[in-house]
Amino acid sequence: MTPDCPPHLLHQSPSIFEQGAPGRSGASLPRCDVPERDPSVDWGKLARSSPAMLPEVSEVEATRHFTRLSRWNYAIDIGMYPLGSCTMKYNPKINEWAARQLGFLALHPYQPESTLQGALALMHALEGALCEITGMARATLQPAAGAHGELAGLMMIRAALADRGRHPTKILIPDSAHGTNPASCTLNGFDTVSVKTGASGILDVDTVKAACDGNTAGIMITNPSTLGVFEEKIAEIADVIHSAGGYVYMDGANLNALLGKFRPGDAGVDVMHINLHKTFTTPHGGGGPGAGPVAVTQALEPFLPTPTVEKVGDRYRFDFSRPKSIGRLRSFYGNWGMLVRAYAYIREMGAEGLARAAELAVLNANYLRARLADTYPLATTRPSMHEVVLSDKKLKKETGVTALDVAKRLIDYGYHPPTIYFPLIVPGALMIEPTETETPETLDAFVGAMASIVEEAKSTPDLVKGAPQHTGIRRLDETRAARQPRLRWRKEG
Repeated sequence: MTPDCPPHLLHQSPSIFEQGAPGRSGASLPRCDVPERDPSVDWGKLARSSPAMLPEVSEVEATRHFTRLSRWNYAIDIGMYPLGSCTMKYNPKINEWAARQLGFLALHPYQPESTLQGALALMHALEGALCEITGMARATLQPAAGAHGELAGLMMIRAALADRGRHPTKILIPDSAHGTNPASCTLNGFDTVSVKTGASGILDVDTVKAACDGNTAGIMITNPSTLGVFEEKIAEIADVIHSAGGYVYMDGANLNALLGKFRPGDAGVDVMHINLHKTFTTPHGGGGPGAGPVAVTQALEPFLPTPTVEKVGDRYRFDFSRPKSIGRLRSFYGNWGMLVRAYAYIREMGAEGLARAAELAVLNANYLRARLADTYPLATTRPSMHEVVLSDKKLKKETGVTALDVAKRLIDYGYHPPTIYFPLIVPGALMIEPTETETPETLDAFVGAMASIVEEAKSTPDLVKGAPQHTGIRRLDETRAARQPRLRWRKEG
């Protein structure tokens, strides 16, 4: 099969700063009705001494420019987005309809509680649903992303330990954990201790025991791990950590593989974050807004951020009076629109539908695993959960083509590249997550593209090494881009 090139990708577009002409504008503004004033009078040295250098373009130029750029972009509404670990699944449009209901859309967080009863009821119900799904006692909806949730969870662990008169500093982190985990520990003043994954691809209980001592505050364990496998010993590991006086934090970014099948709270997990954009189909791309609620056991409930939403009789209210709370995490009460979308999805799916979603996510990952294993070696022999991790080891040895080359060539076939070179413990990793929303036909087409790239690598390796071949912008010098970023436009001459 040969990839087709959409006509709109055949040419580049100049930057918007290079279009238009001096004095050109697409805005119709009234004449200024106030006297001009020298900015330096108000701002002193902070005043701009030169023009703002904004683009001067007509409305049609601006519209065509950004429409053209949007057609160069990729989106989940266009095709499969196999980014492993990121879980780029389709966002049902019914969620968008729900979030755009005027009663939700026109709310302001500073309204009196008496006028926010519907919103508070939704937040209270969403918290209850997330707790039921995870086996936890309470949750906060405030965190704006998974990493923000990690920060919150570790803050609660630190506060709970201090409340017990303890100040241990070590957090154990498996080498198969998400990369944000060590950063979150550092921000909380903890020291990280890396724990190696066993030969079977999961964490060994004895390895955790050997790493524990009186200075152990807890463990951050990603389950399923970034190898795409289930940590089968998590309950035993939790017992070890608890015996050492620590807490178990589970990175719940991959909860979409566990819905209705496994409740972390039942296995001894004390605190976890839940990525609504990964598991509950709220928008992910474009930088957010994300949402990373954090669920906790009863022991950590006193330390939840303020305010919490409480139900008193048939009314709802914010509770700011929480003496052991870690405080407010962000302005207002969370990314409200994302909460509405997630709640709509949970209500639409129900318990049976959520469990089915997890089954399909695991089925799709293992289907790709079976279809691709002969040409792309597997990172582990254990069955996959939500994602499968492959390696470029065989292809690189035989043809010199790397994971990066495969990823770039997939663009020519109309696919967003998968995650590459992560997890770091797998050399030349290709991490692929199909999610539950992709059909068998879509998966077969993707397998066909991956197989075609292998054949191209054997017959014409330079074609693959030079990919993408059919995009408006060819492969960039990524090292130069990182070291010499172009952050602002300056007119030549």
